[in-house]
Amino acid sequence: MLVEIIKYISIYLLTMIKFIAGPTMGPASGLSWGETVLITIAGMMTSVLIFTSKGFKDRLPFLFKRKRKKFTKKNRRFVAIWRKYGLFGVSFLTPIVFTPIGGSILVSYLGGGRRKIIYYMLFSAVFWSLIFSTIFYFFITEIKL
Repeated sequence: MLVEIIKYISIYLLTMIKFIAGPTMGPASGLSWGETVLITIAGMMTSVLIFTSKGFKDRLPFLFKRKRKKFTKKNRRFVAIWRKYGLFGVSFLTPIVFTPIGGSILVSYLGGGRRKIIYYMLFSAVFWSLIFSTIFYFFITEIKL
């Protein structure tokens, strides 16, 4: 019983950091398709809720309030992504391009409203969790620990 709980918690925590860990580790550890989908969504959304909260912004003001150089390469890249894809696009691409933490901080930093961020990230988490879990369960079946 303890081993099962540790398995669920470890996949959940890994998914908070890197989205693809859920769909890859789920089949490898013997979880069902539905369990993998739910744990993956829960992990990503926990990161989103933590890193878009007001408390997070207040505790790390250097990310959100300090004066930055306006024309650094990093800032230009962030602004280009934001202008090209907007809040929905960045949220949708978060599991693929960014980590849940990176995507959440990026949309918070660039001015997305928390409610919209949560809705868009939830849509993205459900969509990509279904896609990746299906691929790993039904097309890549050789993964076993």
